[in-house]
Amino acid sequence: MTRNTRSKPFSEINVTPFVDVMLVLLIIFMVTAPLLTVGVQVDLPETNADTLQSDNEPLEVTIDASGNIFIQETEIGISELVPKMKAITENRLDTKIYVRGDEAIDYGQIMMVLGELSGSGFTKVALITKPLSK
Repeated sequence: MTRNTRSKPFSEINVTPFVDVMLVLLIIFMVTAPLLTVGVQVDLPETNADTLQSDNEPLEVTIDASGNIFIQETEIGISELVPKMKAITENRLDTKIYVRGDEAIDYGQIMMVLGELSGSGFTKVALITKPLSK
């Protein structure tokens, strides 16, 4: 009995380096993903109201503790609010708009923004709060 001792070339792919790279990428994405959702920092007031269910992505108007107004994450003045909102929504006045106001600011500033939006014809404007801690 003679054995075939001729060596054949090894033709399998070594996947260990590939798995190492994929694990490193996974860790990088897991660390950076929470950072992508950070917007303008505000402390929302608490309430026991029910959560709103949304089908499409609403626009967010934020008022920070200093009284600065932001659309999404872009700072604007109160006089620019309505023209920019109409331009962004392409005059669709039924677009959902969520207003987030820091709990430290005067209620009058929030009402001024809500009044500007409602007075210009936007019909779906809501005030965002955080759930009441139990």
